[in-house]
Amino acid sequence: MTISIRRDGTTGTRHILKIRNHEIPVDASPAGGGSDAGPEPHDLYDASLAACKALTVLIYARRKGIPVEDIEVVVDRDASEERKGVYRLKSGLRLSGELSEAQRDELLRVAGKCPVHKLMTEVKTEIETGWAD
Repeated sequence: MTISIRRDGTTGTRHILKIRNHEIPVDASPAGGGSDAGPEPHDLYDASLAACKALTVLIYARRKGIPVEDIEVVVDRDASEERKGVYRLKSGLRLSGELSEAQRDELLRVAGKCPVHKLMTEVKTEIETGWAD
């Protein structure tokens, strides 16, 4: 799969991110020299964790017949020590539905095992940067 991003126009810092048939505006924050015309890259990184946890919990609950009605995942970022090599994300789940404590505990455990969580914490990512064809 290929993901591409291209500058949107000739002024400003807004770009359009293309993933399959989806387009997402991306921009820098005003503090970063942008106009906040879309999420910044760190936002997308953090959001991928939230989305993965939500989808993982929903798919698991459906497969196991657990009556989840609504799922919300909140991610808070602490990037104060990022330059020192520590980037902290704290995720919290809100679930609704007729759930027992055991089911809630099971879904919380499952959320902690979502693929993006594992990717962020257990996998070494190697990145190569070169000229596109």
